[in-house]
Amino acid sequence: MTDTNSQNVAHLTAREPVVTGPEMLASLVPPPQFDGATFESYRSDDAYPSQAEAKELLQRFAGRGAPAKRGGLFSRAKKEPAVKPGVYLDGGFGVGKTHLLASIYHAMPARRKYFGSFIEYTALVGALGYKNTVDLLRGSDLLCIDEFELDDPGDTMVMTRLLGELVSSGTKLAATSNTPPNALGEGRFAAQDFLREIHAMSDSFETIRIDGVDFRQRALDGKAVVLDETAYERELAAAEGTASDDVFGDVVRHLAKVHPSRYIRLIDGISLVGLRDVHVLTDQSEALRFVAFVDRVYDAQVPIIATGVSLDQVFAEEMLGGGYRKKYLRAISRLNALTHSAQLQSAP
Repeated sequence: MTDTNSQNVAHLTAREPVVTGPEMLASLVPPPQFDGATFESYRSDDAYPSQAEAKELLQRFAGRGAPAKRGGLFSRAKKEPAVKPGVYLDGGFGVGKTHLLASIYHAMPARRKYFGSFIEYTALVGALGYKNTVDLLRGSDLLCIDEFELDDPGDTMVMTRLLGELVSSGTKLAATSNTPPNALGEGRFAAQDFLREIHAMSDSFETIRIDGVDFRQRALDGKAVVLDETAYERELAAAEGTASDDVFGDVVRHLAKVHPSRYIRLIDGISLVGLRDVHVLTDQSEALRFVAFVDRVYDAQVPIIATGVSLDQVFAEEMLGGGYRKKYLRAISRLNALTHSAQLQSAP
């Protein structure tokens, strides 16, 4: 392994980040790659009309759409359907849901608005306590929630209560997920025991379906890039800034010691993530922690280099057939993109 004293090499396993509640709240903004996301820059695919339709609906939700047509002097005005306080973008991974979510955030004229992943909001509750979190978020104009998932009963109860209290105080909600809101929790836990809470929450959202092909795969071969040791060392040495260099198994074990809300701090200042000796993950908890880590690396747009098993095959087959299938497929899509990104950066 590369000399640990090298100035441009760090080890994620040596980092034990701490994040305070106020810091977590201040970080609830779109990821850097979506700083400039707008409805105008969203590239809808003509082969999937639902993308352009979704953009038009969301522009109206954000207050950017054309006003409703009024009838003549003696005509009866068309009754508009009741507007729900939230929109819910349902679709596969890589169809631009997060771009549209960030577009809502940037377009809506709001004094107080927040943008975060589902896990960031649950982590905020964990760090500050439920009441303090409600007090901090109450009165906000907009709450954007990326990758909404209800993976356990505790999260279900916390998030349904939290969103219910915020909606009652006038907060608008915008969320993305690969699962319709009335199907959240399916295949993961005893969802039938929480149907009342799940359906009560889904009643706050207008579901907008977005079809399409994963944009990250349009120009890729569908496989993550795997390096041999020689190529790995060469890429590590050529990295600009600070690269991380760790054995994959060590990183997976370290993730169990760090709260997911702090994963983003693991890669602070890192320009390239290096993972040696990747192996197939067969433990569900380890796999889900790695998914959360991949999400943070992808948000930060940090390329990945790796040796061993191809990262598109890191999750065991039985996992891909289970309740977390969509999470794993999203992670694979992002891992493919990040390993190709590393190659594009190093290309002459």
